[in-house]
Amino acid sequence: MDYRSEIKKRADWIAEILVRSGARGIVYGNSGGKDCTLVGALCKLATDNVLGVIMPCRSSRNYAEDRDDALAAGRTFGIEQTEVDLGEVRGELEKALGANLRVGTASENAVKAALSNVNPRLRMTTLYAIAQSRGYLVAGTGNLCEYTVGYFTKWGDGAYDFNPIADLTVPEIYGMLEELGAPENIIRKAPSAGLYEGQTDEGEMGVTYADITAYIRKDRPLDPAIENKIADMEAKTAHKRSNPPRYGLGEK
Repeated sequence: MDYRSEIKKRADWIAEILVRSGARGIVYGNSGGKDCTLVGALCKLATDNVLGVIMPCRSSRNYAEDRDDALAAGRTFGIEQTEVDLGEVRGELEKALGANLRVGTASENAVKAALSNVNPRLRMTTLYAIAQSRGYLVAGTGNLCEYTVGYFTKWGDGAYDFNPIADLTVPEIYGMLEELGAPENIIRKAPSAGLYEGQTDEGEMGVTYADITAYIRKDRPLDPAIENKIADMEAKTAHKRSNPPRYGLGEK
């Protein structure tokens, strides 16, 4: 892949979206990770009106390493940053939900997953509130590997107005970051959504981004057990990649 050429094409595409929509700028969630750093940089090439929103939510990592890297990315690419602390909001929502999450056959793991998904949904609510108040669009920050296996939250980080990296695998994300001169720590650290202490993407998924990339690109053979596991993840999360069925509109 010619990264320099791809960067320019994506920046031009973003600029065209802004013209068509009449939006005045772009807002994106900045967790200090690889994907949001690349999205922020591409958006900044398209317009000066870009705002990164840092949204810590209870995990101590959010208030330390993630915030530091998010600010470093903002400085590197000259992107304005703001912070909205969602920890208290998350706590109040969890309190309001109370025993409603712990009824019937709900397991502890199911409750934990449900509460983890609250964080990205709160963040998306925050981004859209800020975007609407400014006349901005919300940029998505999910990559093709995550999309393929459904490693994103429906109506959370899976909601956006446009996504300039949706077709890129994780190795391609890193290639573009290196071309752009992103902070070294962002390129070097293990990918994590920062949902809870010690969480990493690959640890939670049980497969590596390298293997998911091979599954997508078919550029090397995979162990059949790993290939079947990825295929199963893709099948079980198909509902995340399509619109909900709507009666009477030719959909099942």
